[in-house]
Amino acid sequence: MIHKFIAKLKSLFLYPFLFKHFGKKSRIDKPLRIEGKKYTEIEDHVYVQPYTWLACQPLTGCKNPILKFGKGCTIGHFNHIYATEGIVLENYVLTADKVYISDNLHSYGNPNIPIIQQEIKQINPVRIGEGSWLGENVCVIGASIGKHCTIGANSVVTHDIPDYCVAVGAPAKVIKQYNFETKQWETKQY
Repeated sequence: MIHKFIAKLKSLFLYPFLFKHFGKKSRIDKPLRIEGKKYTEIEDHVYVQPYTWLACQPLTGCKNPILKFGKGCTIGHFNHIYATEGIVLENYVLTADKVYISDNLHSYGNPNIPIIQQEIKQINPVRIGEGSWLGENVCVIGASIGKHCTIGANSVVTHDIPDYCVAVGAPAKVIKQYNFETKQWETKQY
């Protein structure tokens, strides 16, 4: 297909000069939009599937925001990832389609001003731990997820999730955690 050929050409000859870092054998296939390439780092063997919007903009006063994808990450179709301070996906993170990740929110404090005209509010930086998987339609808003976690489809993550957990719901709650002593996944009550 022609779009895959174009994506390969951009990845080889254009993106390494536009991004802060663009690793070997990485590819962004038919992006919807990319903003803030100079703040974005993409390590080796990263694949961003079509129609994804990547953004890293200093809209909240941070002088050096970062959006970073570790080695071997695969980002699903129609993802929307927007950093104003810091979003880091560690190595081998997998996202399904239509995932939203943000370290900021639209302010809505003044009911007399339309939300679109209010400031962007910085919340917490986001880190998605190595080997984690975010299911379809997951939203991560100002929270971090530990390594080797599974976040169930349609979950909304607004609080940190520890390593080796399964979390589901809106807001997401841990329902299982791996116990290295018993070598089993244990159900958690919430």
